[in-house]
Amino acid sequence: MNNEYLTQLRKIKSVSMATVDHHGIPQVRIIDVMLVEGNNLYFCTSRGKAFYKQLIENKWVSILGMTENYQTIRFTGKPVHLRDHIKWINKIFEHNPVMNDVYPGESRYILEPFCLSEGTIEYFDLSTSPITRKEMILGNVELVKNGFKITETCKACGICFKKCPQQCIEAGTPYHIVQEHCLHCGLCKEVCPVKAIRNR
Repeated sequence: MNNEYLTQLRKIKSVSMATVDHHGIPQVRIIDVMLVEGNNLYFCTSRGKAFYKQLIENKWVSILGMTENYQTIRFTGKPVHLRDHIKWINKIFEHNPVMNDVYPGESRYILEPFCLSEGTIEYFDLSTSPITRKEMILGNVELVKNGFKITETCKACGICFKKCPQQCIEAGTPYHIVQEHCLHCGLCKEVCPVKAIRNR
């Protein structure tokens, strides 16, 4: 069964893909998600493009897509440059016949296939109230936790609770942030009088 978030990216199809060039400058372009099988997402690019060189040299890519309902999915990881290049490009063209108009005949083999199967996925839904955020990992990677946490030095004054724009802080000792609904805006950290709120 295909991963539901990767399936969504395939439905969006044309997504933003970010890399870093050899100067450390971010580079973003629109690339099509060509195929999804299980936890594997496939895309391709031509050997002459700077994108290809960045993938080979720096390894990392971050993919971001948004649905028409303002749900965003970010997939960040290290794509694998696939061997058996002809087989994979043919398969990609089989599932994306419009590519024949862009790269007719054997010109398709200037393209190189990549597979992204390990990394972190972040789902962010602005259409719900409060907002919904989910994080997950694929493969053997560590989840980097973003956002904020309330530490044991909390005095339970309730200021963060009152100020939170999504009302995702629960009373307690200490107070607690419901991470699934947190905007990561940092307002709670700024208003805490005893500096009890830290980055995760």
